[in-house]
Amino acid sequence: MASSIKTETVDLKVSDGSSSMRAYVARPQKNLGLGLMVVQEAFGVNKHMREITERFAQAGYLAISPELFHRSAPPGFEIAYDKFEEVMPHIQAVTAPGIEADMKAAFNWLKENACEKVASIGYCLGGRVSFMANSFLPLKAAISYYGGRIAPDLLPLAKKQNGPLLFFWGGQDKHIGTSQPRAIADELLKENKTFTDVLISNADHGFSNNDKSVFNAKAEAQAWTLTLKFLEDSFA
Repeated sequence: MASSIKTETVDLKVSDGSSSMRAYVARPQKNLGLGLMVVQEAFGVNKHMREITERFAQAGYLAISPELFHRSAPPGFEIAYDKFEEVMPHIQAVTAPGIEADMKAAFNWLKENACEKVASIGYCLGGRVSFMANSFLPLKAAISYYGGRIAPDLLPLAKKQNGPLLFFWGGQDKHIGTSQPRAIADELLKENKTFTDVLISNADHGFSNNDKSVFNAKAEAQAWTLTLKFLEDSFA
């Protein structure tokens, strides 16, 4: 973590009356009025997600990563990557109304902290959530890294997308395959939405996670550069 940023955890009130939601926050040296919601993978707001949140703060964004499993797990919950079966009950406890309440809470916190412009980025589960959030929040941009089952589950939300979208997919991703990204692109084109679709042919699901065996350093570096440029353009 760079000395120029500050990190903390905050507890957010959620409108559905559920338990308060903890979130990890990284503050840039100077608040430029640019907020970013950084949405977790399925394994919680773990070391990797906290580091990503910090990297965005280093890039000048006030970044917040909410704990989406707060209804089914204690604050600070995270789980090892090889324990996916233990994550499933928490994933199954996540609902669309709950996601809406959680993301609105994070969005409102950014607004209350002088962020005039807000975007969302998510990874795997979080990529799906980022797409959802862009349908009910006035986001400047939404970014999804290998978001699962946006197609077919969330295609009806294509018409409701607000900010421009950026998608990253791995050509070696057997979890998502090629049909889901194509279906999403087709639906967004039909709805005349602005989006950028990036397929990295030799990358797998989770390619940007440097704590996993599928990490692809070149793919991650390319995606990071494009992500920052996309945010810069969208916030302009």
